[in-house]
Amino acid sequence: MTALGAMTMPASFAYKSVYLRGKPTHEPVDAFRIKHPPMGAARWAKIFAPFDALEGFDEMIASAEKHHIASAEKDPAASAEEDPVISA
Repeated sequence: MTALGAMTMPASFAYKSVYLRGKPTHEPVDAFRIKHPPMGAARWAKIFAPFDALEGFDEMIASAEKHHIASAEKDPAASAEEDPVISA
């Protein structure tokens, strides 16, 4: 078996031959690079910049975090008992 990242690759891995070929390489000036020039970091960041998909979600999470921190500072044992996520 060959390694697939940190895991061993199963013998039945469907894309084994494609994986073993490795990442494609291109010459500095070839047809692929002319048609698909590398994207600059600024443009890449602009495209993948975070957006507020759920309006008000970040504020709600921040408010809940403040509430949990405040209650944990008052009584750490009680806050673990009332929060099902922490006690589970």
